[in-house]
Amino acid sequence: MLKQIPLHALHLELGAKMVAFSGYQMPIQYWDGIVREHLHCRSQAGFFDISHMGQCMVSGDGVADELERLTPSDITGLKSGQQKYTVLTNSDGGSIDDIIITRIGSGLVLVVNAACKEKDFQYLSNRLSDRCQLIELTEQALFALQGPSAATIMRKFSAMASNLPFMQACETGLGGIQCTVSRSGYTGEDGFEISVAASHAEALARLLLSENDVAPIGLGARDTLRLEAGLCLYGHELNETITPVEAGLSWLIKKGHTDFPGADKIIQQLQQGPEKIRVGLSIDSKQPVRQGSVIINDNDDIIGHVTSGSYAPSLGRPVAMALLNRSHAAIGTRLYASVRGQQIPATVTPLPFVPHRYQR
Repeated sequence: MLKQIPLHALHLELGAKMVAFSGYQMPIQYWDGIVREHLHCRSQAGFFDISHMGQCMVSGDGVADELERLTPSDITGLKSGQQKYTVLTNSDGGSIDDIIITRIGSGLVLVVNAACKEKDFQYLSNRLSDRCQLIELTEQALFALQGPSAATIMRKFSAMASNLPFMQACETGLGGIQCTVSRSGYTGEDGFEISVAASHAEALARLLLSENDVAPIGLGARDTLRLEAGLCLYGHELNETITPVEAGLSWLIKKGHTDFPGADKIIQQLQQGPEKIRVGLSIDSKQPVRQGSVIINDNDDIIGHVTSGSYAPSLGRPVAMALLNRSHAAIGTRLYASVRGQQIPATVTPLPFVPHRYQR
């Protein structure tokens, strides 16, 4: 039985096409379609319902230190209101999930991927000591407001939230509704994520959607936006066999940190370089290449595979991300994607495909 998010009825009212995603009925697109939604977010502001994501509060003595021993990142250094993007690693250095950790007054709030939340919360419960308490925030909805108009719109409701720098959060009211707002997102655009009690979710959604520049955006455009921004999607660019170094996320690893699962392998990759690495691919064809497509070189040697691929509406052409042998990952390298017996030309290109516009 698929679960419903708090705004299920509102999405139907807005003309959403609902699909099964991570155990939930989720809006994939609305009347305007994926391309128009995508371009609206890039030019104005998009409203995303991401309430299927998992949210939890972890509190107790030494909780930051204990969480730091489960990730390669600096968690103890987080100050109140600061956020950190990181990964939970396994003993082989692979990624159990990629998560966002926010320090607030009473502890640390984690946002995890919908498909991973049950295993994540069980993993954390099994590894955190009795000094720590994990509470799933099952009565919270989660929204994102993304795009160049997002800050102007947010300023109408909360000057405090609109003045946040990137990866900072605050507790504030929006139209009289108490929320936790962060300056973050998954589109490459400036914007905000908003955690709100499910009982107030519809009122807040209608408030934001009443703004002229705001349009509802489904999962389809959310995926093409994050692909253009060169952002990892768990199950594609990250999984339990792909390390953060291979995924191009070496920047999230705390210097000198050696006390976390898989540290030996990850530190070795930092020092010697990984055998494979995530890259961007410019597809020299009108035909998109999809996840799983094999990448070959001029000698027909298999040297990697596509992790995500689609038409990029902002660029008017297909792009992809791939996990390649490091020996073939130099910018400008000409390769081929094998698609239904055809060899589609591709060129290794820098990430992101579309520049980020975060408010630093």
